Amino acid sequence: MMSVAPLKPMTVEEQAITAKKAAKILSMLTTEEKNDALRIVANELEKEYGIILDANKKDLKKGREKGFDQAYMDRLALTQERVSDFAEGLRQVAGLPDPTGDVLSDWTLENGLKVQEVRVPLGVIGMIYEARPNVTADAAGLALKSGNAIVLKGGSSSLSSNKMIVEVMHRALEKTKIPKEAVQFIASTDRATTQKLFTMKEHIDVLIPRGGASLIKAVVENATVPVLETGVGNCHIYFDKEAETEKALNIIINAKTDRPAVCNAAETLIVHKDWLSENKEILAETLKEYGITIHGDQEAAAVLLNVIPANEEDWANEYLSLDLAVKTVNSLDEAIEHIDQYGTKHSEAIITENDDTAKRFMQLVDAAAIYHNASTRFTDGGALGFGAEIGISTQKLHARGPMGLPALTTIKYMMSGNGQIR
Repeated sequence: MMSVAPLKPMTVEEQAITAKKAAKILSMLTTEEKNDALRIVANELEKEYGIILDANKKDLKKGREKGFDQAYMDRLALTQERVSDFAEGLRQVAGLPDPTGDVLSDWTLENGLKVQEVRVPLGVIGMIYEARPNVTADAAGLALKSGNAIVLKGGSSSLSSNKMIVEVMHRALEKTKIPKEAVQFIASTDRATTQKLFTMKEHIDVLIPRGGASLIKAVVENATVPVLETGVGNCHIYFDKEAETEKALNIIINAKTDRPAVCNAAETLIVHKDWLSENKEILAETLKEYGITIHGDQEAAAVLLNVIPANEEDWANEYLSLDLAVKTVNSLDEAIEHIDQYGTKHSEAIITENDDTAKRFMQLVDAAAIYHNASTRFTDGGALGFGAEIGISTQKLHARGPMGLPALTTIKYMMSGNGQIR
């Protein structure tokens, strides 16, 4: 029997070209066809959770050998419940309104030419991300629902998990109207491959990096493709001198300890000196009770327990752990100045019973999400009612904050006439 040579793996450029062709087909599908496909993919992922977990075990083994910390290993790990969660996320996306085809405005010119401003898919999304394998399914689902093809480049630490998730998704998409080629996964760990993805403006319409500061910085500084920058979260909570004590403590504990390794967790507590003077004992006891390590300035160290002296790195750090920087200030303006200097324009909160103070804070602080008397943990597509998100943008164009389906579209002007000329 004549042997058949194995197919040569596609280059990243060939994958992008293939995705672009698939995007054309995808853009013509109905909402119902896309929704049916997402539900079929969700069912297949749940059905095949066993082989996904087997692949994940390989990644976890390599992670332990490389000495990854506990927070990183938690982001990397999959369980049957977590697979079911991202499968359910696809069903939720299927249930969301489809933004594509929405007519945002329409009018008729004096000459009878009809004009419509219509939402359309971006085209091909390049997604670069680290650690979390669930992002593979989440990003693909959001892209497909909004009519976009996607080229996925996950971190090498989750390579086996990501490859298997995409294989299962491809198997499911073969049963649907969506071409499986609309979901491309770059399995190469070669740095040159990633660099190539950064520069294919003719094939990729937008890049979305999702991960740590170094990844985002590398994409922003090296890409020639437009970037939707998802942000590092050095999030601050400011206890104003008129903050209600119990409310303030509940909020900082939730924002710091609910999920310390996520971007909307609080990393710095800014506290007015008057509030600290009145509440130093209960603040110290509460932070100790929840196992929070304090990195504080001299004023904080003088009244709190077991404080590590804070330096410049602490004020800028996204700890992603149960570490908390504590900065004391003499005024609201001083708190805002600190956020201006060290914030990452992600999520910032003020705790105060003075509405005028809150209003000033919310107007002057430059961030994608601002809170008054609430935890920063709500900066999340699901928590804010978007149903899902592909990331949280800290830039101002073309999207800001949690990016749901509408952020994965652009607009097209469609004109209809009966022979008008100019």
